[in-house]
Amino acid sequence: MNRITRRTFAALAATAVVTVALTGCASGSADSSPQSQTGATVQEIKDRGSIRIATFTDLKPYGYTKDDGTNTGFDVELGERLAQDLGVTVEWVPVNADARVDTLRSDKADLVLANFTVTDERKEVVDFAKPYMKVSIGVVSPDSALITDVSQLEGQTLAVNKGTTAEQWFTENEPGIEQSKYDSKTQQFQAFQDGRAAALADDNTYLYSWAKDNPGYTVGIKQLGDQSYIAPAVAKGNSDLLGWVNERITSLTDEGFFEQDYTDQLAPYFTSDVQPSDVVLARDELAGL
Repeated sequence: MNRITRRTFAALAATAVVTVALTGCASGSADSSPQSQTGATVQEIKDRGSIRIATFTDLKPYGYTKDDGTNTGFDVELGERLAQDLGVTVEWVPVNADARVDTLRSDKADLVLANFTVTDERKEVVDFAKPYMKVSIGVVSPDSALITDVSQLEGQTLAVNKGTTAEQWFTENEPGIEQSKYDSKTQQFQAFQDGRAAALADDNTYLYSWAKDNPGYTVGIKQLGDQSYIAPAVAKGNSDLLGWVNERITSLTDEGFFEQDYTDQLAPYFTSDVQPSDVVLARDELAGL
């Protein structure tokens, strides 16, 4: 009886090993197959007749809602041009900074154009197309207590937006500085203006425009860390849409679209010392990335 039991267990164990091995091979084949596709293809978007683009509704001048309820801004103008090139309409999907990844992963949008900075961490969960802007982290503070060096933030509270490059940089490089984190730009800047934070960290290009609209505040720290890039993002694995967007970014750069977009949407909001070349990538810069 014991001999039969041992033989039975041995047979069952061998069967389990084979089953696991086969399952693992099948799973690996499916994951690595070039046929796998996440998100809608270009043709599917054309067949649908619209492209779903996630963007900010409160980040002036990149993506915001006008009084009449329409979307506008630097990112929005790019989205409208991409839709035009596809021959479809745009379905705008409002998004906060910390929801940009989940919006793609949950298939609520085909494309994110929301001042989305490329990082190694984000590359693990979304696919970025070629960039169309360059940016660094900046810090704005009141003229009456101007912050010009990170060391001045010790013992102070810094306002940041959740899910942004600024939050990540200070967490990794200055963990001793207290961060007050907010879900939206509106909440972040309101808290800052209410005096709940001594300074606010965000993309320098956005801070240049905000400071111009709000006398009494200055971007005392104009650059922290390495230069970063703003790019469209698609769902991880959506190689079809990614390839199409990459081709369009290159063509639009050659065409001078981004310089015109800068003139239309950004220049009116920036101080006169900021030039298109400070924000927009030239073809040689794009080719080098």
